[in-house]
Amino acid sequence: MGKVGRVVVALLLAVLPGPTATAAARPATPVWTGSWETAPSGTAPALPGAAVRNVVHLSVGGTAVRIRLSNRLGTAPLRLGAVTVALRRGAGPDAVLGTLRTATFDGAPTAVVPAGHDVVTDPVRLTVPIAADLLVTVLTPVDSGPATYHRTALQTSYLARAGSGHAADVDGSAYTTAIGYWYYVTGVDVLGTGAGSVVAFGDSLTDGNGSTADTNHRWPDRLAHRLSGHRLGVLNAGVAGNRLLRDGVGPSALARLDADALDRAGVRALIVFEGINDIKGSPEANDPAAFAAAYRTLVARAHARGIRVVGVTLTPYGGYPAYTPAREAVRQRVNAFIRTGGAFDAVADADAAVRDPAAPQRILPGYDPGDHLHFNDAGMNRVAKVVARALGPV
Repeated sequence: MGKVGRVVVALLLAVLPGPTATAAARPATPVWTGSWETAPSGTAPALPGAAVRNVVHLSVGGTAVRIRLSNRLGTAPLRLGAVTVALRRGAGPDAVLGTLRTATFDGAPTAVVPAGHDVVTDPVRLTVPIAADLLVTVLTPVDSGPATYHRTALQTSYLARAGSGHAADVDGSAYTTAIGYWYYVTGVDVLGTGAGSVVAFGDSLTDGNGSTADTNHRWPDRLAHRLSGHRLGVLNAGVAGNRLLRDGVGPSALARLDADALDRAGVRALIVFEGINDIKGSPEANDPAAFAAAYRTLVARAHARGIRVVGVTLTPYGGYPAYTPAREAVRQRVNAFIRTGGAFDAVADADAAVRDPAAPQRILPGYDPGDHLHFNDAGMNRVAKVVARALGPV
């Protein structure tokens, strides 16, 4: 077996669980596993008096949940007047009867989150199945300053502008405004027999730009579908516009690694798919050695936590307005490092999977939503397949 084959097998054994006689003989002890995530990408104006009913799509299920809420990018203490969770009924803001629960914080129904910090609720007893839609409703009674949010949700959520008293509504009729952002909520953990979680860490290609909204067709969603039989949660830490080497839209990958990846519940593998915005952005990064150093730093920090790391090659963007032959040469050199530099435990060659053989600086037309940078649903599925192979056959 060659070196690459040994690495893939080792990664598979480290990440994907297999049944054992002991495991079959007794029930697994329930553990907390990350089931859903979004990373803070910026701030929006506060919504005093409003309740936001965020719709989030879980990967793994369990018998209880806990919710992570963020004021990481805020500038003043965030007052949470009420937070509720429920399973979603149908395709709107209605909750499934009998599933709505009030979340607490050290036993209290309200909390104040300091600027620059996150808070996690107490465990909430609620059985959630695999791939469930969860409603996380957040009432902010006063103006707490800029609201930490995730802009590119590609998921319709709902707003009740006069939200007082409506956070616990089963009927969603008060939620008359549709919104395309996630406010405050940045993670959902579940208590169950999950085998750990995998973090997809990247930019808009991971965030889902180009895929169909309200369908959960981002490549991390498709990866979660492929891994569901292995009880592995998949967490999407993609931020559209994010950069590897410097702050841009949100803190740089190096700056946000702990909060958005390594500190999440049950993380066993990190998938790094980031760097194209550094190449095509302004100011551009054109020194492959800087990329190599950053990747090695990410890997070393993950390895220090016992977390395996998969590197994903940077995909083509020929035809995109920022494309130049000089920048393409940098992409090729960065990809050469990802493939052969030895930094990663395994490599998912997304570049080879989605490029047009007749014009390798471009994405195949069948995977291109039209902007020549991102992926449509078919392209997202293709990337998920390549990443799954790097993790091992599933």
